Amino acid sequence: MGRANSHVEIPARVAYDDAMKKGMILLASFLCATALHAKVVFEKVEYQEGATVCEGLMVYDDALTGPRSGVLIAHQWKGLTDYEKMRGEMLARAGHVVLCADIYGKGVRADNPKDASALAGKYKGDRPLLRARINAALAVLKQNPRVNPKRIAAIGYCFGGTTVLELARSGAEIAGVVSFHGGLNTPTPADATNIKTKILACHGADDPFVPEAEVLAFQKEMRDAKVDWQLSSYGNAVHSFTDKNAGHDNSKGSAFNAAADARSWREMEQFLAEVLR
Repeated sequence: MGRANSHVEIPARVAYDDAMKKGMILLASFLCATALHAKVVFEKVEYQEGATVCEGLMVYDDALTGPRSGVLIAHQWKGLTDYEKMRGEMLARAGHVVLCADIYGKGVRADNPKDASALAGKYKGDRPLLRARINAALAVLKQNPRVNPKRIAAIGYCFGGTTVLELARSGAEIAGVVSFHGGLNTPTPADATNIKTKILACHGADDPFVPEAEVLAFQKEMRDAKVDWQLSSYGNAVHSFTDKNAGHDNSKGSAFNAAADARSWREMEQFLAEVLR
């Protein structure tokens, strides 16, 4: 009887193993085909705010289908550059549809600190205009058919950090805002009562451009308005700690800090996983 049973079981097991191997080969072929097809797409997008034409950059993985989460990126003081494009690609590979916003207007960019300071200063001195520009970009992202308009967050770097905080203060209907080494001040702190979103501020603890008094005022603003907020301070980090082009000399006020860059990105990922679920 034992021999008879063994003659029956072995062919069945072989057939099962063959079926499993064929299934694995088909799955591997499918995954390879999908990987070859997958591609991060970069599309220039024109839109208007008032009479100003802006040119943003839409970034997404074309292998993904159906509405998904969106992330709006506000640029640093020089305008929309390859830096925002790089961050947009990182987020697109994580499954988000990204719009790198254009605050300054089509073709308006700075290639030196003097011009960048003048451009950023114009909008920091006119917060209603700054809010209008970033809200115009938000509207474009919300209207994109690849995006679930109820699952949108905004992030920004330096000047862009200030920008997304003003987006929140404008009362924008989004899920979350992340500021990386952005200015935390505002001429209208009472507007924090308009905030409907969660906030994460990633701050260099030694940033000379965002002094302690400004940090304390921001904390008071958030507390007084009962906002759902977090402030993460990174030791030994100054301004622009996520930017590899900022050098490594903290005494200049702006410098790259690899540890703070990596930690703040991980915190952002955890934050987005929470607010965009």
